Amino acid sequence: MIKTNNLILVKKGDLQYIKFPKLSACGAVRHAFSTRHGGVSVGEFSSMNLSFGRNDKPESVMENYRILCSAEGIDISHLVLSKQTHTNNVLSVTAEHCGTGVTKPSFSDVDGLITNTKGVALVTQYADCTPLLFCDPVKGVIATSHAGWRGTASLIGKVTVEKMINEFGSDPKDIIAGIGPCIGQCCYEVDDPVYSEFSKIDFLEQDKIFTPKENGKYMLDLVEANRQILINSGILPQNIDASDICTCCNCEDFHSHRATGGKRGNLAAIIELI
Repeated sequence: MIKTNNLILVKKGDLQYIKFPKLSACGAVRHAFSTRHGGVSVGEFSSMNLSFGRNDKPESVMENYRILCSAEGIDISHLVLSKQTHTNNVLSVTAEHCGTGVTKPSFSDVDGLITNTKGVALVTQYADCTPLLFCDPVKGVIATSHAGWRGTASLIGKVTVEKMINEFGSDPKDIIAGIGPCIGQCCYEVDDPVYSEFSKIDFLEQDKIFTPKENGKYMLDLVEANRQILINSGILPQNIDASDICTCCNCEDFHSHRATGGKRGNLAAIIELI
């Protein structure tokens, strides 16, 4: 059973998905973060796989999107997907891009999406990396970004906020953010090269992000790292929902690359401006 004190678990029949309290309360978006439950995929993809790129049956993936999107009143023809490659590239999209990655060719090397157009449903995908969702209800801007350790170390959260400010006039104090389920510090052992990349970011409180191990490696807290990055970007701490769910510990409920050795599907974060 999925347990969380910080996020909202929605159950509709077999379907289970996550919502963020502050995003829900703002009334400006439809959004969801999937679990493994409630889809039609089988085997290692069971049952809610939302990736077209992992050799699952395309018709199963499409049906999974239909099931999840219908639960939140999102039209699947509004979806915009990209091919994520652990960059900090964030792309602005409009209604003309709806269907990208589903019925149209996907964007390449894009790990964040942003729009101020209503009815454009932004999608990012995960299997241990950190989901970041954003909404500025004042200016009417939303975004979602995929932050693995590389994306986090290259400050994709800050890049996303800066794009909301520079392209759409957002005030970071108005932005509401959600940091979704990802691999927790309990399970995420990393080595010196990863530690070295984070140590280059002078504003991070390293002692809150890394716990040293006797074997010379470290346990990394991606949620806390991204929370600090968002706060440094000007987002108010009280405007951030931070996950308390580890996808690796809960690999029966969430797709986890580390727990399954890569034999898995993908989770998805979806956000659409109303």
